[in-house]
Amino acid sequence: MANTAQARKRARQAVKQNAHNSSQRSTLRTAIKAVRKAILAGDKAAASAVFQASVSTIDRIADKKIIHKNKAARHKSRLAAALKALSA
Repeated sequence: MANTAQARKRARQAVKQNAHNSSQRSTLRTAIKAVRKAILAGDKAAASAVFQASVSTIDRIADKKIIHKNKAARHKSRLAAALKALSA
């Protein structure tokens, strides 16, 4: 248990920040799943539109340092490759 006022405040802030970051990670996972679902449906135009929205979400979350920029790049790359394979 935190003994000082400063430590108690930092503990409160950590709980709030953890909840916010968890929410952002959930948004990221939902965006990735939406693209995968659109690709599985086979409609390239719809999948491409969902992909563009998801890239924006992924970049925004990486900019806030909730995930590492390389992880964001990896997700975007794999989704783009899956989208490209849909047309081939």
